[in-house]
Amino acid sequence: MEEVKEIRNESLKFDCFSRTNIEEWVGWLVNTRKCSDNTAGNRLASLRVFLKYLGSRNISYLYLYHEAITIPKKRTIRKKVKRLTKEALRILLRAPDVASKTGRRDLAFMILLYSTAARMDELLDMKVGQIHLDGSKPYTNVVGKGNKVRTLYLLPKTVSHIKEYLCEFHGKSPDPDAYLFYSRNTGAHGKMSQPAIDKFLKKYAAKCHEECPDIPLNLHAHMFRHGKASHWLEDGMNIVQISFLLGHESLQTTMTYLEITTENVAEALATLEEEKDKIVTPKWKNHTESLVGFCGLKL
Repeated sequence: MEEVKEIRNESLKFDCFSRTNIEEWVGWLVNTRKCSDNTAGNRLASLRVFLKYLGSRNISYLYLYHEAITIPKKRTIRKKVKRLTKEALRILLRAPDVASKTGRRDLAFMILLYSTAARMDELLDMKVGQIHLDGSKPYTNVVGKGNKVRTLYLLPKTVSHIKEYLCEFHGKSPDPDAYLFYSRNTGAHGKMSQPAIDKFLKKYAAKCHEECPDIPLNLHAHMFRHGKASHWLEDGMNIVQISFLLGHESLQTTMTYLEITTENVAEALATLEEEKDKIVTPKWKNHTESLVGFCGLKL
């Protein structure tokens, strides 16, 4: 609005958010600013949220939001997430210097990140009280998108590392309300930042890349999640189970995430059927039944 329309702060009006202006702005982002279609789409989505909020505060401006949601986003090609192979993961987990306290923290974070396939923000939001290690089946509760809680069970090796981490970083009587992975600057009640995680992951990636080219220099936390999901699939885990563990709302999301075909999903669903269900003759193939019988109301 400032560079092209020559509109300043004092002259900015609600009419500036008309459909025509927004469409021109999206085109300007791509053609002049050289933003990618994904970036332009994300900015359009953010503007829609702002206009929705504006309409909720003053109904006379709600039409701006309705105009904005009719503007189509540019179709983009979904980028394939590079996954970590099992060998790459083994090499990465050897990278932290376990002789240092920071190295032991980094190792614990990467192990828990991979073993749970949790999102990075889910792990950073995790508090000590969400970890349950003393029962017969150790587990952690993860709060995902939409504040949905899911339970993820932990393997013995993971439990061993987390117990050692808790003892060293939280003491013998940890505060259940303390963040599991906290910032050294703010203390146990201030969680680590995403840039801090990104920094040490890229440090270890640079250290291991020559030994294993499969480890990308731009390593990020989501690759651990994607890698674990792929390894679950390789190990024969059912796609429906993987979808639940990842916290996906639909199988379609998991299919896209893991590049799974519809046939794979049909096979996975078939494994969930009980044997007795498989031999039942489908009702629609029995032409002698009446409508009452078909509906299960036969007396």
